[in-house]
Amino acid sequence: MVPRLLMKNLVSLSQLNDLDNVSLAKCDQYVLDSFRRDMDEKLWRVDTLLLASAIMAGVIVGIGAYGQRYRHHRFTRLIFLGASTLFLPIISSVVSSSTVLVSSMRPLGINDLSKSSPALVALCNPAKHSVIVVTWALLVQNIMINTSVVVAVDDREGPSVGPPIELLAQGVWTLYLGITHLSEVTEDYLTYVLTVLYLLELLLFLLTVAKLVFKYYAVRKAQQSYAFGRNPRLVFGYMHQQLPLMAREHDAPPPLLVMGEETRQVEKQHHGYVFKHASSSSSLGAIGLVTIDRVWRQLGSNSMLLPAVATQRLKDVCLSFALFKLLRCRFARYELAAYSGSEYNTSNFFWSLLLKDDCEPDRVFGVIADELSFLHDYYYSSLPINYSKCWLPLLGILVSLSSLGYCIFLAVWMMIISRHSYNYQMVCNIRCHDATYLHLGILELDVIPLVLLLVFLVTAEVRDMVSHVYSDWTKVVLTCRLLNKELSPSMRKWALHILRRRRCRLMKHWDEEVGQCSVLPHLRPRRTTPLAFVVRRLLHLPDEKTEVSAAVKVSLIDALRSSRDNGEHLSNGKASLRRWGQQGERLLWACNSKSASVVILTWQIATSILEVRDQQQQGSSSLASDCHMTVATCLSRYCAYLVSLCPELLPDDDAWSKGLYEAVNKDARRALARLSSSTPDHQQLVKLLNDKSNHMVLKNGAKLGQQLVEETTIDGEETAWKLLAGFWSEMILYVAPSDNLKGHKEAIARGGELITLLWALLNHAGIISRTTSSSDDARV
Repeated sequence: MVPRLLMKNLVSLSQLNDLDNVSLAKCDQYVLDSFRRDMDEKLWRVDTLLLASAIMAGVIVGIGAYGQRYRHHRFTRLIFLGASTLFLPIISSVVSSSTVLVSSMRPLGINDLSKSSPALVALCNPAKHSVIVVTWALLVQNIMINTSVVVAVDDREGPSVGPPIELLAQGVWTLYLGITHLSEVTEDYLTYVLTVLYLLELLLFLLTVAKLVFKYYAVRKAQQSYAFGRNPRLVFGYMHQQLPLMAREHDAPPPLLVMGEETRQVEKQHHGYVFKHASSSSSLGAIGLVTIDRVWRQLGSNSMLLPAVATQRLKDVCLSFALFKLLRCRFARYELAAYSGSEYNTSNFFWSLLLKDDCEPDRVFGVIADELSFLHDYYYSSLPINYSKCWLPLLGILVSLSSLGYCIFLAVWMMIISRHSYNYQMVCNIRCHDATYLHLGILELDVIPLVLLLVFLVTAEVRDMVSHVYSDWTKVVLTCRLLNKELSPSMRKWALHILRRRRCRLMKHWDEEVGQCSVLPHLRPRRTTPLAFVVRRLLHLPDEKTEVSAAVKVSLIDALRSSRDNGEHLSNGKASLRRWGQQGERLLWACNSKSASVVILTWQIATSILEVRDQQQQGSSSLASDCHMTVATCLSRYCAYLVSLCPELLPDDDAWSKGLYEAVNKDARRALARLSSSTPDHQQLVKLLNDKSNHMVLKNGAKLGQQLVEETTIDGEETAWKLLAGFWSEMILYVAPSDNLKGHKEAIARGGELITLLWALLNHAGIISRTTSSSDDARV
């Protein structure tokens, strides 16, 4: 009779002498099949976890290194956190399951292995399988270190974030399991084979330790540095120190800090840190500080012999870096508003340089976008802390090269074992009268997840090296060192080569696109799959996105210049309407609401109605009319997107604004449910909204839309679209100033929003509120 199996015991090699006393039974086929089935299930479970971990590593690398704007969306943040959290239990389960050495299966009723009794004993050796598993675990930890965010900030900006030291404890435990296992199963191995196996695990562990020590040292130095962790307090005190100097040099480039703080003598005063012996611009240069006025003066002389385009680009990048430091003060809630007002020349310089009539809007947006990019890097990546010491970037590149070298070593080893070794995961020696060997598992199931991890690690390392070499951080550092003549001739040649290169596209955070939504959904039919719809909702994404065209940028800058003629007072569109005389006066009623969200939705509905009327005409419109229409429709839908998905960036209560949009949109769907086509006649649309809708926003929008159509009939469509383009440009500038620093910080984490860019632009232009300017003692 075939014995019924009771259990399976896992036994260490120290118990083999006891197993030798067990009388051997015949190799019963049922017992063998049960044993094989049991071991196959365990191996498949391990292989599944290995593959799942490799996929999660891909998610972490993809989101952490190449899709940082999505890392801070709600759903992807949950995925990232889940993948990171699950690694430890997966590692523990897989490693412990893969260090099984001896397995015994015995009949029912036999509970004492020391007695002479029939039993089936299997000695299983998962040598290379366990080595691959331990290597996999350490590779996972390396990827986690690469994608972790380490930040050194001022206490008033929030908590600093250190390296994930818990990964060191995981690495020590994983290495212990691997080394102890190798010492038991490799007694008969050749010396060079044993050496290679030990090196595979030990070198990777040392690499893990090196990365953690590097990040820990870098963040500690950054926290103590006046150029990084303590910088907002220093900039605040420095601006107070330089007020008399700025007042004397009207319209000249102000001595805004760029770099050099970390090596200068600093003393603490009641308003923050200040530099010793810094009473004039010449004294600042003498102590090695690099300021904007010095950058303008020395780069203007073209002492570096760079092309004009490259020189202008470096001046703009240095300006962005100086503005980034001022914006950090804003996030740390140091009141710098008084220092950027018209009494002192910080904002005057900004107006005379970037907001003058002959300055290209692309340059203005480029400077502010680079400023927010610096801010994004500082708060949401580990790149900036590597510049807390001049040699740390080179050391970081060396660590990445070492990691790539290990990846090559591991890849060569995998090629060798795939060609000259067995292709199974485990060998079990069945100890019975008919002694036999069982070959279990497929080695490729171990190799494939390992190859995926190698690819992900190489990808992360290459990105880190590219970031160190071609980022704007490196360009600012090299420019300042060249100005201070701190580089040798050979290093100077290398630095000039880097400065001539354009920034890598991987380092660009804002894609110059804006979300688009419409209150009247039937007017913009979209072809989308159910999967795409679900993904958009999970990622909190807009229905569609469109590029911020040159015409939009020109219109926004023109509206900002017009605000200066209005005493730097922002208007919710009324000022632009009044410039149209009687024609605009008739539309002012639609701007009388105290709620910006109500005004936005009312005018967005009216803009949509005029767009429907324009589509009905299907005539040949002028180029100017098309440009104005592009500006009006783009900004109107973007403002509707803000009300719908980013209400925290608007002046009204965010919950109320979101509820308003949902109520208006729901009522619009009900009122327009009987539309005969997706592009109805505009008169039919106005009639349905007037007769079927219940919400006053829809009724007012229909009324305003009818007025705009009538104005088009009288004065032509170009006039109506030009009026709307001016209105929407003024409206978005009106809602841009905000005290909600948290909301804008989160928007920067997602890659940036146009309204955040305008918020920063207005801040540097001295416009920090909707009703008063900073010169009127407005405060944040």
